[in-house]
Amino acid sequence: MMRRPLLAAFLAVCAASAAAGQTITAADAHVARMGRAVAEPDGAVRFGYPGVTLSLNVDGTRLAVDAAGGSRSLVDVIVDGKPAGTLRLAPQMTRYDVFKGAAPGPHKVELVHRSETWLGVASIARFTAEGRFLSAPALPKRRMLVLGDSVTCGADMERGAGDKDTPDWWNPRRSYGMLAARALDAQVQLVCYGGRGLVRSWNDRTDELQLPAFYDLAIADAARPVTWNQGDYDADLIVVAIGTNDFAPGIPERKAYVDAYTAFLRRLLRDHPHAQIALTEGAMLEGGEKTTLIGYIREAMGRVDDARVHLLAPMAHQTGDAINDHPTTAQHAAMAAELLPQLRRIAGW
Repeated sequence: MMRRPLLAAFLAVCAASAAAGQTITAADAHVARMGRAVAEPDGAVRFGYPGVTLSLNVDGTRLAVDAAGGSRSLVDVIVDGKPAGTLRLAPQMTRYDVFKGAAPGPHKVELVHRSETWLGVASIARFTAEGRFLSAPALPKRRMLVLGDSVTCGADMERGAGDKDTPDWWNPRRSYGMLAARALDAQVQLVCYGGRGLVRSWNDRTDELQLPAFYDLAIADAARPVTWNQGDYDADLIVVAIGTNDFAPGIPERKAYVDAYTAFLRRLLRDHPHAQIALTEGAMLEGGEKTTLIGYIREAMGRVDDARVHLLAPMAHQTGDAINDHPTTAQHAAMAAELLPQLRRIAGW
């Protein structure tokens, strides 16, 4: 039996060790990653797509993170299931408090990339805790992949009268894709890029990364693109919500568009042999443009002729508000509610 003085000394050493802290890299096994990200040789994790989430369990009173990003990179902090602030990353590697002065005991922490690639590529190097790191949180076994444009990225959702458009308006955590994934108990990758389409951008440019190109990227930075290995994420359910920006300059030529959509569907079927694929025209188009896009999608489906490809019911038109045309936070919730019964039926969940 350990004598009391020795026991007291042992406990004091343990307490001092915990106070001194532990440090792990972001790529450490104690950190769970959801979304497309790149682990660097030094253990840092880089990412550009919105919604990329790093989560960990910490038994301690303080946690800090070393991170860097573009001048407009934002990362939301969720502690024990509650929003606990937003990190505004500096271009140089900087230490940020995730939480401090917390009650002793275990805490679950999630860092969620709020902004999208063109606003800045983020890098998380390491975590330092006053306490100890516990086993990483388990990710859901179901896997969703949501492909789209700014709406899928959660752009311009949270705004107020008279506000100027800022990165704070993005909130992928409350976007229709991530809301649906949580309701379906699935992890999710948002692979999206504002202003882009299947064959052209909102401004009629065809020399930028469009969905068939950025679908193959872990980081969709045109200057420093990083390839994604599709085999690293065996999706069960894929939602394709593309087309709004293709139609912004006018209705695209039918044959070229259907050819491109058909080729992309065949790639998805090949890359994800276990996935059900759900197609939608999205919530921003209306009238003749909406009808035409649905017709194009139907024709591409007919050419592919595969039972794993499904067309979702036309979505209710979400008009945004007087400040911005993008769906608001409440409208994203309505979109998720509209899609969920169909996705449950298609996936068998």
